[in-house]
Amino acid sequence: MAAGAGSSMLYSLLLFLVILSLQEMYRGKLASTKLFTILGGFTSSLLFLVLLTFIGNFQESNGMKTGWGAVVLAEVVALIAAGTVHRVCITTCFLFSAGLLYEVNKLSGIAQSKVESKTRRH
Repeated sequence: MAAGAGSSMLYSLLLFLVILSLQEMYRGKLASTKLFTILGGFTSSLLFLVLLTFIGNFQESNGMKTGWGAVVLAEVVALIAAGTVHRVCITTCFLFSAGLLYEVNKLSGIAQSKVESKTRRH
């Protein structure tokens, strides 16, 4: 059972705020070692993912089509958030975000093909 665009938009906004708050609260700890710096980049890439979900659902609820502009905006915000932790977090955030974007695109293609095959049968 999938959530609707409105509830998914609300959940992703709340997740964005929680992750950003926790990242800023533990900024010093995330910048303390190399491993935590990589973790800081990963948490910033999660910010990218939930912000991309928010923007996509917002555009869908307004009848617009989501494009690369949403991806770029979400990535810029995530990179700025990563930059507040450590400079290396910017690089790791970008790399993790690229991986997440690839996986989301792959899952979207699978879901789209299932929807198209259902509509062809009926």
